[in-house]
Amino acid sequence: MLRSCVLVSTPRWQRGLGFGAAFALAAGVVCASCVPAGAPLVSPKLHACASTEGPTDGYCGGLEVYENREAGGGRKIRLAIVVLPSVSSDVHGDPLVFLAGGPGQAAAQMASLVQPMFRKIQRTRDIVLVDQRGTGKSNPLNCRGGGDSLRDLTEPDAAALDDLRACLARLPGDPRFYTTDIAMDDLDDVRAWLGYDRVNLYGGSYGTRAALVYVRRHGAHVRSIVLDGVAPMDMRLPMYAARDAQRALDKLYEDCLRDDACRGAYPQLPERTRALFARLDARPARVKVAHPRTGVAEEIGITSKLVASIVFKALYSPLTASILPSLIERAEHDDFQGLLALAFAGESSTDTMSLGMQLSVLCSEDSPRYVQEDITRESAGTLFGTRLLTGQVAACRFWPKGRVDDAYYAPVMSPLPALVLSGELDPVTPPTWGLEVVTHLPNGRHVVMPGTGHGVAATACGNRLVTEFIEKGDAHDLDAGCVRGVQRPGFFLTPAGPEPAPLALASSGAGDRR
Repeated sequence: MLRSCVLVSTPRWQRGLGFGAAFALAAGVVCASCVPAGAPLVSPKLHACASTEGPTDGYCGGLEVYENREAGGGRKIRLAIVVLPSVSSDVHGDPLVFLAGGPGQAAAQMASLVQPMFRKIQRTRDIVLVDQRGTGKSNPLNCRGGGDSLRDLTEPDAAALDDLRACLARLPGDPRFYTTDIAMDDLDDVRAWLGYDRVNLYGGSYGTRAALVYVRRHGAHVRSIVLDGVAPMDMRLPMYAARDAQRALDKLYEDCLRDDACRGAYPQLPERTRALFARLDARPARVKVAHPRTGVAEEIGITSKLVASIVFKALYSPLTASILPSLIERAEHDDFQGLLALAFAGESSTDTMSLGMQLSVLCSEDSPRYVQEDITRESAGTLFGTRLLTGQVAACRFWPKGRVDDAYYAPVMSPLPALVLSGELDPVTPPTWGLEVVTHLPNGRHVVMPGTGHGVAATACGNRLVTEFIEKGDAHDLDAGCVRGVQRPGFFLTPAGPEPAPLALASSGAGDRR
C-alpha cells in the first residue's frame, strides 16, 4: 500500500481499506490543462526537512487548526506537512496532493515511498503530503496493536476490545472530530496557507473517499482527480468485505485452473480450501511455529478466522496471492509457518497506520449504515463468512461517533477531469465500485488494470497513466494500451519463486469501463 499504494502491517484483527498505499473535485472546467508555469517556489513558511521529518530534499512544516472546527475555539492540533518541490525550472502552480488510505495512514510519513512513484510528476509540479488529523504527526490517535508474540494474532476479541477501551480513555483528542469532512476542510486550509490556488488530487483506497469529499466541499480549487481503488461514499465497510474478497479468491481459483502447471500441482483447490476451513472450525490446530520477524518459536492455536484474515490480506497483492495455493497445501498438513509469514508481509520500521483515527472514521461514517444481519446476508456463501473485520464491528459499538449528515452518502457529481483506476483482482475495492463512481463524473474515465490488486498507480502501466493524465488534465485522450500487457504473476510451484505467467492468464475483461 500503498493499500492505498503499499501493503501495510495490520494491528491484530483490524483492517480498513488500507494502499496500501495504496496506494485520490465541483466546478465548471473551461480548460483544465491551462495552468500557468513558473509558479512561486515552495512557501517560505516551510523549512528544509530534517531526516526525522521526511526526505531531506523536501520541505516540512505544520499548520495549527482547531480540533473542533465548528466551535472555532479550544484545543488546537498541528497538521504535519511535507512538500516535495518540483525539480524543474518550469514549475506549474497546481501541485499534486497525495491522500493516503487506511483510513489511518499518514501521508507525510509516506513521503519517501511516494516520491519515487511520482518522480516524473515532480519534474514540473510540487508533491504535497499532509498527515490527516489523527495520523502520523498530526495529533495521532494511536492504539498500537500487539507486540513481539505470535499470541497477539490469536488474542480473543474480548481482550483486544478491552485494550481498545483503555486506549480510548488516553487518546489525546476527541474521536468525534476526526471525520473525513472535517479533515478535508483542514486540507483546504493547508492549500490556502501554502499559497496554491488549485491542486490535483491523487487518492488511493480510503484516500479516494477523501478526494471525493474535498471535491464536494472545495471543488473550485481542484484541477483534476485520480481515484485509485475506489471507496465510494456509501461503501459501508465491512458490509461487502467477504463478498468482494470471495470474488478475488474465485479469480485466483479460475486462473490456477487455466494454468496447466498450477492445476496439476494443486488440483481441486477450492474444495480443499473449504475443507481446511471446516476442519479448523471443528477443531483449531495447535502448532509450534517461529515468529517470522524475531525467530522465537511459540505454540499457538490456528483458527479459521486467523487463516481467513491472512488470505484476505494476501489477496491485496497478486504477488503474495501467487503463493497461496502452495501455502494452503502446506496448511492441510498443519504447516502454517508460511501463512503466518504472510501475516507480517509489508511490515516496516515506520508505523504509518493509526487505529484510533481509523475507528473514528469508520465508526462515524460506515457503521451507522449497517446491522449485523446485513453483514451476514452479504457474506452468505463465501469462504470468509462473517470472519473478516469482526473487531471493527464490535469496537464501533462503543467508539465515539462524529456527526455525519445523510447528504454525505450521496454520490459526488463533478465535471472535473477524473481518472478512475481499478485493479481487476482487488479484494476490497473491486472494479464495480469504480464503475459506480465514474457514472457521476462526466469527464471521468474508468480503467481496469488486469492482473492487478489493490493499488494501480504502483504498477508501471498505472504510473504511466497517472503521469500522463496529470500532465494533460484530460482522461479521455490517454493512451491506455499498456493495460493489455499486464497480467497476474505466475504461481509458486516450488520455493524458488513464481513460474512465468502464461499469456492465457491475460484477462479480456479489463481495460476501459463506463
